[in-house]
Amino acid sequence: MVTVLNVSTSRARALPALLGCTILAGLPLAAAAQTAPAAQRAPTTTAATAPAATAPAAPATGGVIKTLRVDGTQRIEPETALSYTKLRQGQPYNNELLDQAIKDLYASDLFADVSISGAATGDIVIRVRENPIINRVILEGNKRLKEDKITKEIKLKPRQIFTRSAVRADVARIVELYRRQGRFAASVDPKMVNLDQNRVDVVFEISEGPKSKVRQINILGNEKFDDGELRAQMATKESRFFRLLSSNTSYDQDRLAYDQQKLRQFYLTQGYADFRVTSAVAELTPDKKDFIITYVVEEGPRYKFGDITVDSDIRDFDGKQLAKTLAIKKGDWYNAKAVEDTIDSLSQTTGLFGYAFTDVAPEYNRDRDSLTMSINFHIAQAQRTYVERVEITGNTQTQDKVIRREVRLAEGDAFNSFQVKRSQDRINSLGYFQDKFEIKQEQGSSPDRVVLNANVEEKSTGELQLSAGYSSLERFIIQANITQRNFRGRGQELRAGVNYSSYSKSIELGFTEPYLFDRNIAVGVDVFRRDYNSFNYIGNDRNTTYGQVSTGFQVRAGVPLTEYWQLAGRYGLSYDEVTLDRNTFFTNGQCDVLKAGSYLCSALGNRFTSSIGYSLIYDSLNSRLRPTAGQRLSFSQDFAGLGGDVKYIRSRVEAAKFKGLGKGFVASVTGEGGYIHSLEGARADGNDRIRINDRFYLGMPQFRGFDIRGVGPRVLRTPYTVDASGNQILQTDRSQITDDALGGRAYYLAKVELELPLGSGARELGLRPSIYAQVGSLFGLKRPPLTAVFPTTVIDGKTVVLPLPLTNTAGSPLYTYTLADGTIATTICSAGVPGTGNTCNGVVPNSPLIRANPFQEQYLGDSPKPRVTVGVGVNWNSPFGPLRIDLAKALVTQPGDDPKLVTFNVGTQF
Repeated sequence: MVTVLNVSTSRARALPALLGCTILAGLPLAAAAQTAPAAQRAPTTTAATAPAATAPAAPATGGVIKTLRVDGTQRIEPETALSYTKLRQGQPYNNELLDQAIKDLYASDLFADVSISGAATGDIVIRVRENPIINRVILEGNKRLKEDKITKEIKLKPRQIFTRSAVRADVARIVELYRRQGRFAASVDPKMVNLDQNRVDVVFEISEGPKSKVRQINILGNEKFDDGELRAQMATKESRFFRLLSSNTSYDQDRLAYDQQKLRQFYLTQGYADFRVTSAVAELTPDKKDFIITYVVEEGPRYKFGDITVDSDIRDFDGKQLAKTLAIKKGDWYNAKAVEDTIDSLSQTTGLFGYAFTDVAPEYNRDRDSLTMSINFHIAQAQRTYVERVEITGNTQTQDKVIRREVRLAEGDAFNSFQVKRSQDRINSLGYFQDKFEIKQEQGSSPDRVVLNANVEEKSTGELQLSAGYSSLERFIIQANITQRNFRGRGQELRAGVNYSSYSKSIELGFTEPYLFDRNIAVGVDVFRRDYNSFNYIGNDRNTTYGQVSTGFQVRAGVPLTEYWQLAGRYGLSYDEVTLDRNTFFTNGQCDVLKAGSYLCSALGNRFTSSIGYSLIYDSLNSRLRPTAGQRLSFSQDFAGLGGDVKYIRSRVEAAKFKGLGKGFVASVTGEGGYIHSLEGARADGNDRIRINDRFYLGMPQFRGFDIRGVGPRVLRTPYTVDASGNQILQTDRSQITDDALGGRAYYLAKVELELPLGSGARELGLRPSIYAQVGSLFGLKRPPLTAVFPTTVIDGKTVVLPLPLTNTAGSPLYTYTLADGTIATTICSAGVPGTGNTCNGVVPNSPLIRANPFQEQYLGDSPKPRVTVGVGVNWNSPFGPLRIDLAKALVTQPGDDPKLVTFNVGTQF
């Protein structure tokens, strides 16, 4: 209903109070379900639903218009009003002409009321009442649809002229918006409040109603496939409790037509060429809460492929030879998708030879008796085409040359579909534009010319991340990173980052120029300072072992050898400071091997590392950010010893292959391995020649299912304890065992992963789940020397390991005894007090001084035998930073490994 009130400007602010008592004739517009009656109530013919009543029809008359004027106009000039009619002073008129003038004025949507007088005398007066101006458009009752979603769809806006037809159209549009949301019981009641100066407020009172779900999907006539298998092909799903967050359980008329097409596509891929959906009916339940959808289908017989031939009008192609290369063969079950793929394959083949607009038409010959479908692929005559021009549009920030240098075809080149696809992949790999960018092929100025249109849609290439997070690897983290991957629109990358946590701190700056002096030479430089603390666990406490501070820089350069092969070189210089906690691991100012182990004591020191290296890379990935097809292979070596204090050769190989399996599934196989060869002589302390901070490490996050540095050579120190019976036993609680990961010289790691598709809503949230299996190992280290050999004794027939005594410079054990004045003194006497010379007087036992309590030291994990894990993980680009959660189970382990079932990272990159 629409209420018309005359209110002053000062009282217009009291609109909410006025709306409660505004009931006059208006627009009856109620939302109804598709199968419900068109209207729930009969419209009331009022000022809001029909034009104001005109003056009584004048008696049939005619003549010449003597005078002509317009009364009642306020904003509109009288001449403007007359311009909508055919009435002119001095011209003849009749009743039909006057009636048409009234209709024309109403049709202008400028007037709420029109009447004409003076028809009998020829003194014509047109009296009008102008439509009001809209002051405000107010939405009430909308909770499920935000106001901005509705206002951009309706036509009524402030300062526009109010018309009743526009109100009716807007009500219908709002109802349609709610139907798209599955709310078929929604209704809209428009109201109008008159203000002074011929202004109105338009109020849409919305009753949203419940969301209509799909209660049931019935399929009749299917015999070859059960209902569940066919429902799985549809986008619409039945409403069930486990689909609480799914948007596909609501009814959508467009989705109903889409599901029919999905059913047909499914049957056509299974060989049922005669399949059809005879009817699809959606019935709304009486309470308007749910829909019941019923499909009636006819499956028909199943066909096989008959003869498959190729007929080419282009002389360059031999149809018989092309037919031999096709994937579909005679005798296979008919598959419409395979036919479409064959058409695409033939089009791509002709495109490789410069035929851009080749028409490949399948000619079907259906034999209903033998149930075979013979197909002849006819390649129509076409001209070899050339690139007329390459058009780049849509880039406002990125310079044209940044895009053009990735295009593998230039003006005047012979068209090649492979080069077009490669250009598309290279532009996608930049990461500057929309995810599904495509290069369109358009007809040029003549049949043998083609225009390549790269219409890009830029996205943000700058990233500013200020976050605090928690990681199961590093505990609390504070991170600040800024990256611009398209600096100044030139394709340059500039980045800076600061990271701080309890066990690692770093600051890094980097710059990369991908095309130096507009030549295909990439150069870059990185400057860094990294402070990393290695650690082990004793119980639930994480204890720092050695600390490493690295300060340095690296200069990089790369050049392409071919379209897919690249050669990159680098030089790096760093200064490493490796330290141990003096309070924990030092005795008398020296590193104590009993506390730290010879493997840690040998790592101490400050040294320069000057290295030069290269990488040979093969890369055919369709995207470097999120690849779905292609492969990558990299072999790299770094030689340390070009000056400096460290000398070794580090070699690594990495490989990856990605393949899209359709429907959003992406399979990948990745592998990597490495080896370090020392160029230094043997170490005097017996430890490996490769220092602990230069070795490879394996574990989380790259090897999921194991803790950080949880795989490979390690030293376990297991303390002895005493059980309830007083017997000496080894500690069995792993959390009480000191675990020092030593790294390794060689490693390998392989992973098979399947990325799973999700609905559009989950994709918009940035959720990417996957399942995977990994196998790997870390090994090749020289066994470190034992820290100590503890003395033993036999007590009651059992061997007991004794503490390691503290000795003097001569190697004699030291004891403590008490002097007469109570002072504690040191002696080599195990009993009594020292006498003259080396004698001991007395039999009272003294307390031995202990250098170290007994423990068993084991060297474990140095084995090339594989470790195997399987798991599931989810990447989420959450509002508070990237999140990765993994649930991985270690199926095969080696002694000493540290498995870990659940790991996660928040606020750090992964």
